[in-house]
Amino acid sequence: MLITPAEADRLIRENTALLPAEPCPLDQAHGRVLRAPLKADRDLPPFDRVTMDGYALRAAACAPAAHPADGRRAFRVAGIQAAGQPPLVLADDGACIEIMTGAVLPAGADCVVPYEETSRDGAVVTLAADARPSPGAHLHRRASDAVAGATLVPPGTRLTGREIAVAASVGASVVSVATRPSVAVLATGDELVDAASPTLAAHQLRASNAHALRAALLAGGLVSRADCFHLRDRPPEIEAALRRILADFDVVILTGGVSKGKFDHLPAALAKLGVVKKIHGVAQRPGKPFWFGVSPRPSPVFALPGNPVSAYTCLHRHVLPALARMAGLAPAAPDHVTLSAPARPGVPLAWFLPVALATTPDGRRTATPAPFNTSGDFAGLLDTDGFVELPPAPGGFPAGAAAKFWRWS
Repeated sequence: MLITPAEADRLIRENTALLPAEPCPLDQAHGRVLRAPLKADRDLPPFDRVTMDGYALRAAACAPAAHPADGRRAFRVAGIQAAGQPPLVLADDGACIEIMTGAVLPAGADCVVPYEETSRDGAVVTLAADARPSPGAHLHRRASDAVAGATLVPPGTRLTGREIAVAASVGASVVSVATRPSVAVLATGDELVDAASPTLAAHQLRASNAHALRAALLAGGLVSRADCFHLRDRPPEIEAALRRILADFDVVILTGGVSKGKFDHLPAALAKLGVVKKIHGVAQRPGKPFWFGVSPRPSPVFALPGNPVSAYTCLHRHVLPALARMAGLAPAAPDHVTLSAPARPGVPLAWFLPVALATTPDGRRTATPAPFNTSGDFAGLLDTDGFVELPPAPGGFPAGAAAKFWRWS
């Protein structure tokens, strides 16, 4: 009995475990999934930081209330302070301290007047007529970004340059991240010939699935390696190879040999090796024969249809999301687009329809359906950005309908 894609998601989620965490040097952490929060080790910023080159002084010293004529406008330069130096002390209202961007605000000062609002004659600085100093002017106040102990980056975040900058700023030279599993990608079928083979008979095909799946897996950044293998349609060879691969790899992905033909030997071989079937058949097009099970280790085993478009689509719809969950990656908000043309599936199944994206002048993102010729038409995907998932609907979907979008790796 076929199950829905959502039911397949649930079964995969219930039968895949969270990967262990491991320490990772910060300079190797780009693209990894964070497993322990990054917290502020001190207030950020840790001091009142100056944001303009100029002069630090007390704003009250410039107020007419302090100097009824027009407020103090001239100040004696009592020193100079650069970024990285301990703070000086502003001793009286009649003085100022020349200061550079990034420096600590001197003790006793509460604002900065930029160079552009002053003139200087020797050791005396005079404020421009339109200068209006106020407490906090041109300052990045202590703890205004975060207080010590605050969580800055939560677990489940994929680390980019932004998060790595935060990690460095709080002294996290080593971060806790999810381990990345090793993956075996197996293509089955006597008809397949290696792409580098110098000869090709008319009844043979160059193997492409394993290369496509491996490239997408590596692009996803969630695996440590993805090794490709080819299995002929020989049950003893399939069983021997699977026994070795199931022992050596954390995740196994097969393509071909999973349907109900006489030469589809994988389900029987997997069962013989103790892999427990959880899914065989999903009400989706393409990819209806999709198979999923769990090995005795336990580790996940995904068996995808042999047709190239089916295999590639199932990888993006089911396998890559499973790897993301195993890494602990925080779920992303569903991505939706608007169909630019009607779509009529013609079958009572969920339809994974390739689309090309575009943006209209008013900012709407639209998806133009690009139906492939057959599920073997890999070239038909070249001008597409991903696929939309359309639920069963006898009447199809009109232009303007919203649909969930899945992007190719």
